Amino acid sequence: MGEAIDGLDAVEKAQELQPDVVLLDISMPRLNGLEAAERIRAIAPLSRILFVSVERSADFAEAAIAAGAKGYIPKADVESKLLPALDALRLKK
Repeated sequence: MGEAIDGLDAVEKAQELQPDVVLLDISMPRLNGLEAAERIRAIAPLSRILFVSVERSADFAEAAIAAGAKGYIPKADVESKLLPALDALRLKK
């Protein structure tokens, strides 16, 4: 398990750790979450990316999926949707 301080750090950690799941936000310093997701898909293709973001717009969710994410959860819904989303990722191997 790792924790990143910004988008570039998330990419570096994903390359180093090759995690099963990566949680990203859209808004991150130095490299936004969408760009980080695209880079992570290239360097850690088995990692499944889930976005958790304050942004509620369907446009952001669609952009996250286009960048390689397997799911998108608004932060306001984390309490009820995070664990089911993680379970669904486990099934999407």
